[in-house]
This record gives sequence, structure tokens and C-alpha cells, in this order.
Amino acid sequence: MKLKTKYILFIVILHLICLVMSYYIFEKNKVIFMIAEVFIIISVVISISLYRQLISPLTYLKQGIAAIKDRDFNVKFLSTGKKEVDELVDVYNRMIDELRTERTKQEEQHFFLEKLVQTSPTGIIILDYDGQVKQINPKATEILNTNPNLLDTQIKDIKTGTSKMLRVDGLHTYKIQKSRFIDRGFERVFIMLEEVTAEIFAAEKNVYGKVIRMMAHEVNNTIGPVNSIINTALAQKNVWLTDDDQIENAMKIAVERNQNLNIFMRNFANLVKLPDVNIKKIDLASLIRSVAKLMHFAALEKQVTFKLDLPSEPYFIAADMEQMEQALINVIKNAIEAIDGDGKIILSIDTTNRALLIIDNGKGISNEHAAELFSPFFSTKKDGQGIGLTLVREILLNHGFEFSLKTWPPGVTTFQIKL
Repeated sequence: MKLKTKYILFIVILHLICLVMSYYIFEKNKVIFMIAEVFIIISVVISISLYRQLISPLTYLKQGIAAIKDRDFNVKFLSTGKKEVDELVDVYNRMIDELRTERTKQEEQHFFLEKLVQTSPTGIIILDYDGQVKQINPKATEILNTNPNLLDTQIKDIKTGTSKMLRVDGLHTYKIQKSRFIDRGFERVFIMLEEVTAEIFAAEKNVYGKVIRMMAHEVNNTIGPVNSIINTALAQKNVWLTDDDQIENAMKIAVERNQNLNIFMRNFANLVKLPDVNIKKIDLASLIRSVAKLMHFAALEKQVTFKLDLPSEPYFIAADMEQMEQALINVIKNAIEAIDGDGKIILSIDTTNRALLIIDNGKGISNEHAAELFSPFFSTKKDGQGIGLTLVREILLNHGFEFSLKTWPPGVTTFQIKL
């Protein structure tokens, strides 16, 4: 039985009892009986009025619930002038405003996501709760039309939450990512397909180009100083008539450098990358002296002198002789090129802090270029290829050596290697 029916039944029974009792109690005194009947009638009127006031909020609630059930968030109630009912009306109206705003926002987001999925350059496949295709955008349709077996054979093996690169027919390469989202409390899966064939080809070409440029750069770094030594020896014919062993030592250094380059290039060509470091105990001081002799004539052409601040005793470190020589040649060559003329390069070993310092008084490094120094292919030279410091970076990182290149006061640039 409804609450409304219970209330009406209670009021009817209560007033009937009052009528019967007043009849039996006041039947001999008709005046008092009539007065009692008037009070009962007034009570009925008041009960009806109270009933209407009490049932009014319930009517509002019923109408509001019906509007919400029909998803009609435009129904709002006017104030009645009764405090209790108006409080209920105000709460309902604010709730309806929030629901309408939230529904509008969700519909806008859904419309945006739907457009995004449909116009995305990436293929998107949305699966239903049973793993069947629920929605597929045009790009995914295009990819699957080209490779119809891709979805059935390849994608199902990919675990949710992971991605994989797949090469189809030996030509087309796709990046496939499988992920999940929650829809109405249940997990659903979506798949993203992106063709990266052009990017892969560009990356492969970039790698080939980097390898070729790096190899050519290192060959040129050796040929330049060696040719300088040979040309100087040929130009000074009277040097061969003396007992001075300067030319002989220079020739030996050139031969050793050519041999080291030969080993380096052979390993580099075999692995198409920097060979793994062959760590041995080497005398760093002796290596620096050898590199300084190799670069002597190249420096002489630009009126640059070397100052060696090295310990008299051997200074041993664990490193790859050929690769460290390669790195030092690149750093010193850059220092020579940074000096306009009549300059000086200091090569020193800080035994206390175990650091190698290469200091020059060239034009230095601007703040604009400082952040890009060790980026691949970045160069401040007009015809530079940006290989030298990239190679130095790779060699030192492979050795686990920390390094920095900074211009401190104007005209003093320091390359520091923490050994």
C-alpha cells in the first residue's frame, strides 16, 4: 500500500470515529453535538490542506525523477513560496544544471574523440568486450586492405600494453601498439597501427651516411698531418744531409698513425659502429707526446705552438690506445682550427684530480653554440660535417670518462677529460 493511501485511510477512519463518538456522547444535547460536528469538519479541511502541502514535495520529486529517467535535463521547477519545498526545488534545479553541463561536456568530448579517431593518420581499431572488431577508422581499413592477414596472424600475438615493429613482405614496416581502456566498468582493447616504412628507410640512410662521413673524416684527419710531414720533408732537401733525427721521428710517427688508422677503419667497417673498447694499461703521457708530434706540422702552418705540461714519469690509465689517440687528434685539430694565428695549445695532466686538460687561446665557444656542441652533425665551421666531437663523445662515453668543453674567460677554452 502506498504512503499516500495510508495517510488518506488514516484521516478518514480517525474522523469517522470522531463522528460516531460525538453522536453517542452528545446526542441528548444537540447544540454541543452541532459544535462538535463543526470542529470535525474544520479538522477535515485542515487535514486536506496539510495533505496537499505534504504531498507537494513528493509530486516534485516524482516529476523530477521522471525527467531524469527520460534524460531530459531541461525541466526545472519554479519557487512556491514555501521554505521547505523551495529548498528542495533549489537543490533539484542546481543538480539538473550540473547534469546538463556534464552531459554537454561528455557529448563534446565524445564528438571530438570520434572525429579524432576518424581523421587520425594512425590506424585505430577498437575491440568489443569479446575481442571482436567494434570500430575501425579509415586509415586502419586502408592498412588492412593492403595486408589482410595482419590483424589475424600478427596482432593477436602482441600482449596488451606493449608495442612491436613488424615488417611485412620485407618492405612495409608497421609499428603496432596494443593498449586498453575502461568502458562502463569493463576493460576493452584498442590497437594502433602506424606505417613507418619511410621513417625506417630514412633512418637507415642516415646511418649509412653517418658511417661514411665518419670514416671519411677520420681518413682526412690522418692524411692531412701525414701529408704535411711528407711535404715539409720534401721541401727541405738539406734536412736529409744532416744527422738531425727530427724528420726520421716524424716519419715513424706518420707510419704508426697510418697503421693505427688501418686497424681502426678495419674494425669500424666490420662492425659498422665503433669497435668495443680494448682496455689496456697505456702511458697517457707518452700518447700525448706522440699525438703532439703528429700534429706538429699542422700546427706550425697556423703558427700554433704546443706546451706540454706532463709528468716526467709514465702516467698509466686503462684505455684503448687507438681510440684514445683518435679522440685526442680530433680535439687538438679543433683547437688548432679555432686559433686564428700565433696561438698556443697547452696539453697537461692533472695528477691530483686525474684529469687531462687541453687548453687553447682560440676564439672560444659562444653561448648560442654551447648546448649543441656534441650533437651529431652539428658544426660551427662553414664546411664542417659535425663528426669530430660526435666521435670524441662516443669514444669517451664508451670508456666511461666524463668530459666537458667550455670557454671560461674570453680566449681560454678548456677541454677536460676526467680519467
